[in-house]
Amino acid sequence: MPTHKPVLIDDLYGELILPSGDERWMVVHTKPRCEKKLAEYAKRNGIWYYLPQMDSKRLYEKRLVTFTKPMFPGYLFTMLDMHKKQILLLTGYTVFFIKVTNQQQLLDELANIHLSHQPKVELEQALWLSKGLEVEIIKGPLKGVTGVVENHKKLTEVRLQVNILRQAVLVKVNPSDVKILGEYTIVDEEEEVGKEEEVEEEEEEEEEEEEVEEE
Repeated sequence: MPTHKPVLIDDLYGELILPSGDERWMVVHTKPRCEKKLAEYAKRNGIWYYLPQMDSKRLYEKRLVTFTKPMFPGYLFTMLDMHKKQILLLTGYTVFFIKVTNQQQLLDELANIHLSHQPKVELEQALWLSKGLEVEIIKGPLKGVTGVVENHKKLTEVRLQVNILRQAVLVKVNPSDVKILGEYTIVDEEEEVGKEEEVEEEEEEEEEEEEVEEE
């Protein structure tokens, strides 16, 4: 009889701070259902990572079971240099690595998500917005968190976005707890093209590295 024992892994190992030296925050696209395995391996090798998770509920044989799952399936945020990247490549859990041009923006976005991981705060996956209103939560357990709402009529639905992934999660709040900071628009088509080119370069480098290892 299956026990459905949950796989537990820390969300954060290290700190969400700007790296020094040759290290950079990168997004690792993992193979399916390998996010926690890669995070565990990273921790054993002293590699900082962030794996946002959220609660999910399923019914097993008339029993409601709560477990955690990756908030952004298939992705792990890691601080790497070339040596640490090679260590993760050896796992066989990775697909490719995405370079992050704007390190501070990513860290700010991840910090908002990390701050929202609190008891009694429910998050749900939501559509990513390319435009809307930027807001700050000024009261309650999420005080200081910034996000995006669709319009003035939807101040109760604050999205916490990760723009490099074009993904978001939503938290519902009291509209009186929200302050509008201004218009929010993403216009970075050129940056997206650059990101795709960087990913292709990463894959080419990996293929070359694998050929060298085989030799």
